[in-house]
Amino acid sequence: MIVSRALGAPRKEQSTQVSTFWVSSQHNAGARGRRPAVFRMAEWDADLDHIIPSSILPPLWAKLLVGFVSLVCFARSYDGDFVFDDSEAIVNNKDLRAETPLGDLWHHDFWGNQLSSNTSHKSYRPLTVLVFRMNCYLSGGFHPLSFHVVNILLHSGISILLVDVFSVLFGGLQYTSKGRRLNLAPRSSLLAALLFAVHPVHTECVAAVVGCADLLAALFFLLSFLGYCKALRETNKEGTHSTFWVLLSILLGAVAMLCKEQGITVLGLNAVFDILVIGKLNVLELVRKVLHKDRSLENTGVLRTEGLLFRMSLLALGGTGVLYVRWKIMGTGPPAFTEVDNPASFASSMLVRAINYNYYYSLNAWLLLCPWWLCFDWSMGCIPLIKSVGDWRVIALAALWFCLIGLICQALCSEDSHKRRILTLGLGLLIIPFLPASNLFFRVGFVVAERVLYLPSAGYCMLLTFGFGVLSKHTKKKKLIAAFVLGILFINTLRCVIRSGEWRNEEQLFRSALSVCPLNAKVHYNVGKNLADKGNQTAAIRYYREAVRLNPKYVHAMNNLGNILKERNELQEAEELLSLAVQIQPDFAAAWMNLGIVQNSLKRFQAAEQSYRTAIKHRRKYPDCYYNLGRLYADLNRHVDALNAWRNATVLKPEHSLAWNNMIILLDNTGNLAQAEAVGREALELIPNDHSLMFSLANVLGKSQKYKESEALFLKAIKAHPNTASYHGNLAVLYHRWGHLDLAKKHYEISLRLDPMASGTKENYGLLRRKLEQMQKKNI
Repeated sequence: MIVSRALGAPRKEQSTQVSTFWVSSQHNAGARGRRPAVFRMAEWDADLDHIIPSSILPPLWAKLLVGFVSLVCFARSYDGDFVFDDSEAIVNNKDLRAETPLGDLWHHDFWGNQLSSNTSHKSYRPLTVLVFRMNCYLSGGFHPLSFHVVNILLHSGISILLVDVFSVLFGGLQYTSKGRRLNLAPRSSLLAALLFAVHPVHTECVAAVVGCADLLAALFFLLSFLGYCKALRETNKEGTHSTFWVLLSILLGAVAMLCKEQGITVLGLNAVFDILVIGKLNVLELVRKVLHKDRSLENTGVLRTEGLLFRMSLLALGGTGVLYVRWKIMGTGPPAFTEVDNPASFASSMLVRAINYNYYYSLNAWLLLCPWWLCFDWSMGCIPLIKSVGDWRVIALAALWFCLIGLICQALCSEDSHKRRILTLGLGLLIIPFLPASNLFFRVGFVVAERVLYLPSAGYCMLLTFGFGVLSKHTKKKKLIAAFVLGILFINTLRCVIRSGEWRNEEQLFRSALSVCPLNAKVHYNVGKNLADKGNQTAAIRYYREAVRLNPKYVHAMNNLGNILKERNELQEAEELLSLAVQIQPDFAAAWMNLGIVQNSLKRFQAAEQSYRTAIKHRRKYPDCYYNLGRLYADLNRHVDALNAWRNATVLKPEHSLAWNNMIILLDNTGNLAQAEAVGREALELIPNDHSLMFSLANVLGKSQKYKESEALFLKAIKAHPNTASYHGNLAVLYHRWGHLDLAKKHYEISLRLDPMASGTKENYGLLRRKLEQMQKKNI
């Protein structure tokens, strides 16, 4: 049934029995407020008819429109890459691989680390990881397209589901005795759902694969809320409920939490809805009675509603039980965040912490209000700390609280019961899901994060829609308001399309942040890393230097910059940077290893060995460090130590091709052909398609006069890499020894064509030609 302007006149349905009421008539003060709430609601919703025409009000059409618009906004990201955190959560996450037991998902965090580890961020989202794993299995691998399509469809489904959720929030749960719902508020729910579907702040959740956690949590959050509403409409008697649906709602809330932590906050929204809508609590009236010690306090509606106390007990016990189980699984230790992740939480002054937390809230509010300046990361100096009340940015948090207090006063003190409920529920949906990210209960690992605004933005859209309705009601310029609303929808859609394009690859994403957060060291670091990966070292150095300038303790930028300088043979500066990095962070194993490599290049062997040993002390399973330590020992002719180090590398990482190769070559060079052959065969069993191992073993077999086997391996290596000059050159040497001189001549010539400057090949080819000439003369 669609409620339209015609409901402003009395209808037969007024006299029918209703099972659950939005408000009772005793709360409607004033001449306008004395009319039944169902008609006042219809009038208010009809005030939006100049924005939402009747032709699109049927539920199916409304939902199709919302779904289509949400797809248009984010469809551009469907074929994007894995960007930013995606690689760590998907490609490098061992929990997504088929060989990992499914049971491990329940003991690991979102990134595949042990929850008991000191380095774990305690992000316990096993159901999201399970969805990722199913996606990998069904799509046949780590294909970003399938992950992006799932995210887009999830956002579209959530936007459609919000049409029903907003219909309940705006219109309440009012049914006729025949089970037909009244007060659907079709225009309000459709407009709020459209505003949600096109909000640009959602781009991170939809376009980034890791945003699937927020989307899944939001999906089950909304399903839990609708399930709770179902519990309250199962019977025809006012104040009764279905315990089954209440328990199912709690279960869905637990599922939402196992997708992402903030999902559990739905239980708080359910409680607020039950108390305000079903219990018909008038907070202002209750406060007045408490202050005046009114004897009629026991007659307050919320206290006489049957079943409310029981439902609140179920919600409280369910929520406490779920959180307790999660706490036991996670362990009692808090996540290990650093000052650069959330500098305000490390401030010594409580006043400074409070001011900055409130400033962060105002920035989140601004992102909802004006989502034009969006950034993938807001840490590392992007938002400098406010250190005194004299900072002009204090105005922002003052403005935030001025608006919030105004809304709260209206929610509590308005004589219009409908307005009270709408504002209270809107504020509840805005604030309650945001609480886990507020730093009020525990320290979080970010300053501002657009992804945490996905659910709170639904509350914002509800309040905005209510504001448009009020504005339409009190002004005659309805066409201007309609144009303004349509303009917001169009501009936000355009912004979503543009922002989705920026999330398609890391280069665009990182560069888009430079204009938004030029003081963010991590932005410069990521731009530099992207350039370095593409081989543009000169530009990468510039961005790495800027990252270190902005944050002189940014050890990862120092490490990467030191690596590039090492490759450019600027060893002195590289050593200084890496030494500073390990001084700032003594347990930075990668920096210790890289420092060892630089010291080895500077012929400071003792210092290099010490650096390698320190790296291994801080990271015991470090195959690359064992490999480099083996190279150091080989340079010092400590052959046994070198072989032991490389063997350690292959034990920790059986597919470590370089370590296997070096062992074969060292044993070959020292005349241990039998041992070299055994190691080579062992390596090829583990890495059967490695052409470099085939080449090394072929050389050993050739020296052992196992020509046939050697030839087969050389030919396989050449087939894999036909343009490698040394492969042809060494095969030619084999044929030369074997007596197949014509074949030797052929491969010498191919090798010299590929690498004309290879002196050894030139010399061998010269020997072969002289031999062939001598043979020709003898034959003549």
